[in-house]
Amino acid sequence: MATRFTKSMARNIFMGGSLFFFLLFLALTFDTNQKLPKRDNSQNLTASVIHGKKLWETNNCIGCHTLLGEGAYFAPELGNVYKRRGPDFIKAWIKGQPTGVPGRRQMPQFNFTDKELDDLVDFLKYSSEIDTNNWPPNIEG
Repeated sequence: MATRFTKSMARNIFMGGSLFFFLLFLALTFDTNQKLPKRDNSQNLTASVIHGKKLWETNNCIGCHTLLGEGAYFAPELGNVYKRRGPDFIKAWIKGQPTGVPGRRQMPQFNFTDKELDDLVDFLKYSSEIDTNNWPPNIEG
């Protein structure tokens, strides 16, 4: 009772599968376009946040740290550091580097001004307020 697989059967399976996945793609695209504006936190984007992002990029912070799961995984995740530690701790930590503790990885001293530190902290605050559906899962970075 072997059924022969014909070209028309193969074509119908291909066309049906293609149509199904195309419709699935459209549905997911529509869903993303509906949900993304509610989650992107763009209403809190200020000049200070933008300058902090530029500092983040020009000093290659992502070369060691991760932000929202993206980065080097050499140093802690900073997507939620503002909520975990607060602005004063972040500023003091950056100013106090390198710590000189033997056997620990050392962060370089960037010699940021107080304004630059404020901008960087504002950027980390902005990043911590983005709705990421609890990603990355490690709350302690």
